[in-house]
Amino acid sequence: MRLLPLDTSEVLEVVAGWLAQKENSQWLDFGNRGQIVTPALLRIMAQREGHFMRAYASDQAAAPIGVVGLNSVDRYTGTGTLWAVAGEKSFANRGYVSLASSRLLTLAFRDLGLRAVNTWIVEGNPSVRSLRRLNFRFVGKQRKCHLIDGQPRDRLLFDLLASEHRELDDERWRRIERPQREEA
Repeated sequence: MRLLPLDTSEVLEVVAGWLAQKENSQWLDFGNRGQIVTPALLRIMAQREGHFMRAYASDQAAAPIGVVGLNSVDRYTGTGTLWAVAGEKSFANRGYVSLASSRLLTLAFRDLGLRAVNTWIVEGNPSVRSLRRLNFRFVGKQRKCHLIDGQPRDRLLFDLLASEHRELDDERWRRIERPQREEA
């Protein structure tokens, strides 16, 4: 698993394309509901201190397969908000979002000096499993505050302290989540 900076036009175009897809954007909120994240807007976001984003790629693929980020990064309070998108759906449900998020959290706590990271997931989004693997704790709910297809939904709130973070290891992940089948 590799984390890649959003520093080339090609990576920005690919990531902006993923974020513009309804199947991804409906679960996110970058403010100004309905705003399309363009490569230009993404470049501006990537350069601002309050955002920290990385595309991620598998060790076998050269091209990025998803993106993870922190919004509302505040170094004074030591906080930020985690989000992630599995861009290439052929790699979905294989643990890449969890691994990439884990690596980004390590950078957030170690290099950015954050003390706590929070996140939210719209009720019904299966990504809750990934948050549990990452040791996030459920802390509450914002009721009926997120619209998908005009229907209000709850946001489930989670947080993680630096002292609670344990980076997922590629090999450990494969052994725990994908055990080898025993031959008879």
